[in-house]
Amino acid sequence: MQQGKYRFVTGFLIVPVVLYAVFMIWPYMQTFGYSFTNWQGQSQEMSFVGLDNYTALFSDSVFLKALWHNILLLFFLPVATILLALFFAYMVNVGGRGGAGGIRGVAGSGFYKILFFVPHVLSIAILAVLWRAIYRGDVAGLINGVFIKLGLSDPAHPIEWLNEPDLVLWCVAFVLLWWGVGFYLVLFSAAMQSVPKEIYEAALLDGASRTQSFFRVTLPLLWDTVQTAWVYLAILAMDCFALISVMTPGNSYGGGPDHNSEVMATYLMRNFLSFGKSGYACAMGVVILGLTLILSLVTLRISRRERIEY
Repeated sequence: MQQGKYRFVTGFLIVPVVLYAVFMIWPYMQTFGYSFTNWQGQSQEMSFVGLDNYTALFSDSVFLKALWHNILLLFFLPVATILLALFFAYMVNVGGRGGAGGIRGVAGSGFYKILFFVPHVLSIAILAVLWRAIYRGDVAGLINGVFIKLGLSDPAHPIEWLNEPDLVLWCVAFVLLWWGVGFYLVLFSAAMQSVPKEIYEAALLDGASRTQSFFRVTLPLLWDTVQTAWVYLAILAMDCFALISVMTPGNSYGGGPDHNSEVMATYLMRNFLSFGKSGYACAMGVVILGLTLILSLVTLRISRRERIEY
């Protein structure tokens, strides 16, 4: 029976494992191999160049600028998204007073959950087109129109949000924040609903304020969920390709103006598809993969702590 069980399990696993190896593992291995060549992407002719692509990569000012932009997003996006999502999740679950047991969310909490989650339903392409219209750099843009009505901007010289070198990256970051908060609000809300209300009641009876109960009760009990959210948001910050390529100015795949919204993913695609430097682009892909794996492992290691049982 034991041998029959193993054959039965193997029979179900063999096809998914083979498919995963063919369509996931093998492309990674090919990319790693191509990164040591001068492959141009149009033919199978290529020459081995060793570490030349990697050497050129870390002396490429555009790549280093794109890497710095990813690092900025890496610090801003997870911190801002998790803090806002935790705050709103706390408010819609235990932020009110009264009701059964003395603990409940603010009035209309169900509606707020739906309202905050709506942006996440939109695809990235639709999101990029929508916010490109909102950030439009003339009087027809929504933000400029509001600013002009309030007398905060000159109609003759409206702010060109996506063409300002100092603003464009933060405009993108705000869109990612607006898009992500609702999803993580729902994620944290689901985690909070598994926490017995008696714990919050005991904290309030002991004289804990709302702030104290958040940091001493809610956050420790949700730490595993926060850790998972941090990893996913860090991976998102290392990507951002779709949003930046559609929303920001540039000849191909966005990144403008003058590479001020460039990230590693957009620079990779530009080299691969537009410049014919596919081997060089594969080296970028290997670097991005390595950085993402290191980042995930370090994040999980640093944020590790004992599980709190309740």
